[in-house]
Amino acid sequence: MECFVPYQRAFESAQKALKLPDSPEGLYDPIRYILNLDAKRLRPSLLLAACEACKGSIEDAYAAGLAIELFHNFTLIHDDIMDEAPLRRGKPTVHHKWNINTGILSGDAMLIVAYQQFEGYSPELHASLLSLFNKTALEVCEGQEYDVAFETMSAVSEEEYLKMIQYKTAVLVAAALKMGALIARSSDKVASLLYDFGLALGTAFQIQDDYLDAFGDAASFGKQVGGDIIENKKTYLVIKLQELGTRDQQQGLHQWFEEGGAHHLSEKVAKVKELFQQSGAAEATRNAVKAYTQKSQDILSQLEQLHIDTANLKAFSEALLVRNL
Repeated sequence: MECFVPYQRAFESAQKALKLPDSPEGLYDPIRYILNLDAKRLRPSLLLAACEACKGSIEDAYAAGLAIELFHNFTLIHDDIMDEAPLRRGKPTVHHKWNINTGILSGDAMLIVAYQQFEGYSPELHASLLSLFNKTALEVCEGQEYDVAFETMSAVSEEEYLKMIQYKTAVLVAAALKMGALIARSSDKVASLLYDFGLALGTAFQIQDDYLDAFGDAASFGKQVGGDIIENKKTYLVIKLQELGTRDQQQGLHQWFEEGGAHHLSEKVAKVKELFQQSGAAEATRNAVKAYTQKSQDILSQLEQLHIDTANLKAFSEALLVRNL
């Protein structure tokens, strides 16, 4: 993703220029802390790239990029509290470094600071950006609730699952791209196509993440392989097994999820992966990634016909999704 390095560096400079009050330190230091953790800044970088692709100035997009990055990190602080997570990007989470009350309050303040970033735009553009931001923020919260609710549901449909991952993850990517177009004063059609591109790209990435959690290489994937299986998560693989598998395969999955004790974890992962392969769930998941990837590329082709320079967006999407399936 070398083509995105200039956008990342430009955004990081803009982020460093963000002025937060010095006091109370207990409110603002946690915000500075999470913003300074090592991160790829992909969402604001996409916003800058989309703005430039639409012949806009990336300097005009910095404030919106900050709003997106602040909101994203706000959700991470609160997600970590909900998940009782001790680490974020290899460092202590905010609520572990300080406490839960600080995490909640600093997260809330972070959201308000995110909204403040839109104040410098013209009234018309401010209204458009804020409307999209509000819609997206609410959808992200809905996606998180769907994810929580799935933990106690006996079965989840493919439609329900796709809605969850799109709301929880993909809509923020889509919104960032559309904001870039709005700031560049591009047409409604271009803005909508960029949104759809982000939605397809984010969906492909999340389904791919499900697949790689089971079948990826731990070193390149960067996570524990089989973690979702150990936690009995209702991933796309599980949903497809329940749809495509035989009765015996479905019952086998149920037994491992219900009865697989801690002393059987390695065997549980191996056996469930076998069920994914035998039932056709693994192949169906790979095909879904390819389908959403193709959809994202088709949208870029439409944008090219509208004289939008999609070279960097295409390179980014290819780099993001070139992980071994």
